[in-house]
Amino acid sequence: MDEIFKQQVYEITKLIPKGRVSSYGAIAKAVGYPNHSRHVGKAMGGCPKDVPAHRVISSSGVLSVKEFQPKLEAEGIVVENFRIKNFKKLFWDPLSEL
Repeated sequence: MDEIFKQQVYEITKLIPKGRVSSYGAIAKAVGYPNHSRHVGKAMGGCPKDVPAHRVISSSGVLSVKEFQPKLEAEGIVVENFRIKNFKKLFWDPLSEL
């Protein structure tokens, strides 16, 4: 995977505010690769500690990594059965919010 792509993914992810979430697909679109959500997921798997990977979830509002639940809850996000409650309200779209 291209290092420039990874860095772009990490930079966008760092901009997601606390208490908000985005999706792999939204991040992919924001970096110019709208059909590469799986690549975003792969990049997030090895991201640096300062990248809030827990704020990037599936477009259906379901957690991909169950270990992220405590981090999200610590930011005030309610998670029920691995699904973000009020997902649409909490969704942060980099294309419309940057």
